[in-house]
Amino acid sequence: MDAGSDHRITTVAALRERMGGAGAVTPLKLLTELDDAAIDFIRRAPFLVLATADAAGNQQASPKGDDPGFVLVEDRRTLLIPDRSGNNLLFGLENILANPHVGLLFIMPPNTETLRVSGKAELSADPALLERPAARGKPAKVVIRLTVTQCFFHCAKAFMRSRLWQHESWPARTPFSFGRYLAPKMGKGEALAREIDAHVEEDYRTNL
Repeated sequence: MDAGSDHRITTVAALRERMGGAGAVTPLKLLTELDDAAIDFIRRAPFLVLATADAAGNQQASPKGDDPGFVLVEDRRTLLIPDRSGNNLLFGLENILANPHVGLLFIMPPNTETLRVSGKAELSADPALLERPAARGKPAKVVIRLTVTQCFFHCAKAFMRSRLWQHESWPARTPFSFGRYLAPKMGKGEALAREIDAHVEEDYRTNL
């Protein structure tokens, strides 16, 4: 490729020239521990995305959700995140064992601001700890203990641009069928697809 037509950005200087610098007050929102506003947001948030990477840097982003306050605030530097029944691929949890550095994005509808938290994570199966975030009569299967190293509130622009919480902008719901997705990959047809979908619905009903 001709160097004159290569528009890749490969240096911080080039990136900053393109995007500009942070505002004068922006660094004030970068904290090394949770403040009262962050704690309040976490205690009211029903959903987060957990970003992890393995030892080679290969990344995963995993959704976590439950009733508001499902993430427990131990103190200003420590969060306890319950992990419950899922598909048992365990990509994110295995990544934590290989590389403890993680990032969280807390989302609290219909707020358009979000809270970003990063730090070092470890896994615990302490029975007393698993009982603390119990839900629907069942303890957590594993608790992720996060030691906070940075947190800050993220502005609303992404949610404003996407109109994520504006119901009138939503398209018609398109139901996803795991059966119709998986059965052809197994060389099977509609009968197995219906069986898979029935199993998924039962799992949703009884195994949250």
